[in-house]
Parts: sequence; C-alpha cells; structure tokens
Amino acid sequence: MDDIAAPARLPWDIHPALTEDRLRICARMLANARRDALAMAAYDLGDDPWSVGCRAFAFGRNRLTRAASSGAHNWLGVLDESNHFVFLIEDVPVRFYRGLAEEPSVRTLRRHEEETAQMSLALPGDAAEGLAFRLAVETGEGGRVDRVVFLALRGEEGAAECFWQVPLEMPAEDRPLGEGPAQLRLLPDDGYAGPGGEARGRRDPARPRPARGPVEAGRLFDV
Repeated sequence: MDDIAAPARLPWDIHPALTEDRLRICARMLANARRDALAMAAYDLGDDPWSVGCRAFAFGRNRLTRAASSGAHNWLGVLDESNHFVFLIEDVPVRFYRGLAEEPSVRTLRRHEEETAQMSLALPGDAAEGLAFRLAVETGEGGRVDRVVFLALRGEEGAAECFWQVPLEMPAEDRPLGEGPAQLRLLPDDGYAGPGGEARGRRDPARPRPARGPVEAGRLFDV
C-alpha cells in the first residue's frame, strides 16, 4: 500500500490564537506598508531596493505598533520594538521578513532570548522547542508584494511544520490585463491612509509620520 502523506498543518492547528482573520489583518498591514514605501521612493535622489526595503520594514513595524496601541485589535501586541521587532497575536510571538518563504535565512531563523521565553509560555512542554513563527513577505517585479506566507519553522535548519499562504484580497479589476499581480489597495487596517492620504479612524494627528529615510540599522534584518 502506498504511503499517504499527512495533511499539512494550518496555523490554528498549532495554536488557536493564530486564526485566519488575524493573520490576514497582519499580512495586509505589511503589504500596505511596502506599498507605501514604494510610493514614497525617490530613485532620482538615490533610493534603491535596500533603502526602500528598510523603509518598508520600518513602515510595517509602525503599522503593527500603531494598531496594537490603538486598541482596535485586543489580540494584537508588541513584545520587542527594536529592529529585531517581535509582535504578539494574543501571547504568541511572530516576526516578519522580506524574502522567499521556501528559503529563510539564518538571520530569519534566529530567535532572541525574549522571543524564546515568550514561545515557551505560549506553547506547552516540548512544543515550543526550537520553534519560530514568521510571516514571509515575498516580492516580485518592482518590489511589489506577490504573496505573504505564514511559516512555523523548527530548529537551526528551519524545517517547515506549517506553510500557509495568507489570503490578501486582491480584486481582479486591479490587475491590468497581461501584467502580474496588482499592488494592493489600501485597506483600513490601522486608521492610517498612507502617504498623502487623509487620516482615518483613531489616528492622532499630532503623532509623527514614519521616517522617510533608510534605517541605519537596516542590516540587522532582511529587507
């Protein structure tokens, strides 16, 4: 008899806090952040993929932090605000990176002490051993987001125990005929309308906009 492959695990099979709706919200924030970074790029002044990637990371971190502090999503929090940025879905730690989901780097797999400790609180017993949750933001032509994938990676080799593409709601009418995936429309994920847009929701007009320049510590993360 031929062996029957075990069905792939879904995020909520690993932890009930990792629901589809919550992962969609987080993934949309990251996609919109990259969209905004691309819209603000000034290539004639020296912007390049590295500087745009740094800005996209900073914008993504800012969107998640703003959404967590607004209280709009009581399940969303921030564990580490540094360039190692770790956010929380309930008590579950998650990081994001720009790159191929199938090829996480050593840097992507690295877990700092705070993340490791939090994972051991979120999952019982040996379930947390060597485990890391990541959102991989994959980009294509022009740096636009092609897809966002949720990953559960185990150990130094990054064995994938979960590989789930997050639905991003990309309307067909936004895709020009004969071209690749369209850039995402802005979705009201955190009340911020993006560069040049009107503020929505609970946004505090006195709060400064995201920095326009590349992050000096950008080399600490994948961009």
